[in-house]
Amino acid sequence: MSNKVLFCATVDFHFQAFHLPYMKWFKEQGWEVHVAASGNMKLPYVDQKYNISIQRSPFHMGNMKSYRELKTVINENKYNIIHCHTPMGGVLARLAARKARKQGTKVIYTAHGFHFCKGAPLVNWLFYYPIEKTLARYTDCLITINQEDYQLATQHFKAKRIEHVHGVGINTENFKPANEKEKIHLKKSFGYCPDDFLLFYAAEFNKNKNQQLLLQSLALIKDEIPHAKLLLAGKGPLLENCRELAANLGIFHMVEFLGYRNDLQKIVPMCDVAVASSLREGLPVNIMEAMACGLPVVALDNRGHRELVHNNKNGWVIDSASRVEFASKIKVLAKIEGVKHKLGINGRDMILNKYSIDKVLIEKSRIYKSYTEETEGVKWAIH
Repeated sequence: MSNKVLFCATVDFHFQAFHLPYMKWFKEQGWEVHVAASGNMKLPYVDQKYNISIQRSPFHMGNMKSYRELKTVINENKYNIIHCHTPMGGVLARLAARKARKQGTKVIYTAHGFHFCKGAPLVNWLFYYPIEKTLARYTDCLITINQEDYQLATQHFKAKRIEHVHGVGINTENFKPANEKEKIHLKKSFGYCPDDFLLFYAAEFNKNKNQQLLLQSLALIKDEIPHAKLLLAGKGPLLENCRELAANLGIFHMVEFLGYRNDLQKIVPMCDVAVASSLREGLPVNIMEAMACGLPVVALDNRGHRELVHNNKNGWVIDSASRVEFASKIKVLAKIEGVKHKLGINGRDMILNKYSIDKVLIEKSRIYKSYTEETEGVKWAIH
């Protein structure tokens, strides 16, 4: 009988975006790979997929049905390892796997950034913190992806084991720097001029992502850097609000609302600076992709940005929501020759050394193999 692993998350796109290399790795070890999530997406490296309508909201009554369905799947399949992701995927999978854990199944949960953190609203602490603290008792390994979450978990949670890994891993072949000739070609192919100074941010338009700060910062430098353009990729409830704000600030002609994109590996390398305005982050993939492409970063201070952006090394973290300071750093990158290039090289090196898929795969496979060796003495090969 082959070993079985179940990956569980709220939606199947989560796996398409972040976890295919690790599913592939399990297949290379001869494992049977199952997935439980909402959605009908066809995923490679998956032997069995269960479409379970997990809802994002913890108050949605449909999650009771999802819990029962997930519990049946787990009890029938006798998994060696269950690795769950996303807040509700993690809640339901750990509750549904309680019986299976008593029979030897190991349950791993990756927290992609706790909803409670320094500066988070009080309601997040009152609601999410007790849930995670309770569910830690049903977790064999809790994986955190930033140091702040790791410190909090080790001090307050009773999971059997707590680990820190460097995110989900960045494909440094897909996301890599473009030379000047390539940048000019890419800019022209997207309709930009060679000397356009392109600022880039990819995120859903919502309150947390705070794109308004970027628009306000751009308005402060519109006369000094008239060739600057802010490229905003994504959709969301505040998109129209941001369009209106850009028009009111007199910078609508300097802002490109790109919508949802699946060609970021072409867009990011042609840009000059990555900007990030979110109030809370776990370990943002968009920033790591930009760093992999050699872009310096100007970001608002939060735990995820602090983890990735080191002042005067690969960019700057702005201490407060100050559009003046934010704008001043953009001006430095636009006007002082050589700074942008130096910071960009340092950022690329940071990704290669810690955050690439190869590096993260080693970290995760070490965790996976420890449980297999513990239960069956199986020998693993790390490719």
